[in-house]
Amino acid sequence: MSDLRGHSPRRYVVDVSGRRVLVGLTLEETSEFEGLDTSLPQLPDRGEQGASAVEGRWLELYDKHDKAWIKWKADLRAGQQGNSPFFN
Repeated sequence: MSDLRGHSPRRYVVDVSGRRVLVGLTLEETSEFEGLDTSLPQLPDRGEQGASAVEGRWLELYDKHDKAWIKWKADLRAGQQGNSPFFN
């Protein structure tokens, strides 16, 4: 897997409490992701097999966010943007 840190756009929304969160993540997960993102060094592509537990958690959160973003965009294109489950 490629090293995606620093190469992908941040895709934030405002949750029902007015807080900025990444699509598909809770406020706590967003905070955790941002902390992990800034603490991990920029590493060459080592694949998931060589990933540390911290890198693995970063990938888990990124994957959750990315899948939610893709679904959210598809829902927008289909005209289903109301009542989105991605706004925590």
